[in-house]
Amino acid sequence: MSLPLDHIVIAVHDLESAIADYTSLGFNVQRGGDHPGRTTHNALVVFADGSYFELIAWKAPAPDERWWKLLQQYGEGVVDYALLPHSTAETVADAARRGLALDGPLDGGRLRPDGERLRWQTARPTSADLPFLCGDITPRALRVPEGAARVHPNGALGVASLAVAVHDLDATLGRYRALFGDAAGDRHAHVGQAVALPATSGRVALVWLGSSALVLSSPRDPIGGPSSPLTQRLAARGEGPYALVLRTADPAQTSGLLDPARTHGALIEFELVDAPSAPQHAVQAGAGPGEKWVGG
Repeated sequence: MSLPLDHIVIAVHDLESAIADYTSLGFNVQRGGDHPGRTTHNALVVFADGSYFELIAWKAPAPDERWWKLLQQYGEGVVDYALLPHSTAETVADAARRGLALDGPLDGGRLRPDGERLRWQTARPTSADLPFLCGDITPRALRVPEGAARVHPNGALGVASLAVAVHDLDATLGRYRALFGDAAGDRHAHVGQAVALPATSGRVALVWLGSSALVLSSPRDPIGGPSSPLTQRLAARGEGPYALVLRTADPAQTSGLLDPARTHGALIEFELVDAPSAPQHAVQAGAGPGEKWVGG
């Protein structure tokens, strides 16, 4: 089943400040609008590969919303990520037949600054090691601008990889295979095999989402094993996404981690690739999330 990376959610305290900082880092930031029935508003950083960042903030406290609680407890940064199904309902039903329960479909929407109303459906897993689903009802192109909006002064082209911390890598891989319909051991599957990283205390596996890769990471010995940044991260915050690499066509952007103060806690690095030809900048539009704990 094809489930490309839809977007990465970055929770921030103040949207105007985040827009200014991401713009200063060379990103082309687009205002997204408000979520009816919620206190959230957002801005989008859309890439040529069709994925995007959602910068989301709250105009008033929302103690029932998962992302708001993460923001209050741990501060700003990456809090979630979404995959794009052809049909949210069909994907939920397929996953259920393979033993994976997802909460949904759930209706969501956004009111753009120009008055355009957008609608989508989401579905959420029961564990934080998996992404949520975000499928469009209104055309996807309405939610995220195309063309020049996807061209960035810093040369950013799209998401190369997203790191996700998990407690039990083998169990997580089983859930991903149920989501994608991959059989264990299938060399053509989206979901790879777990391997131990030499000279570290970790294990990793890749999940391919089109041109992007999820890097699932877990400690080799999560109970009583040696301490590591990954172990400390899992102990402090639990499972979930925590760092990412963007492709760029600008060699000046590959000097290391971007300033976390200006990325509002998101751990972002660049890798240099050849610039695509002009038509590739006008790829399919990005999307956004929905319902109580999701913005888009």
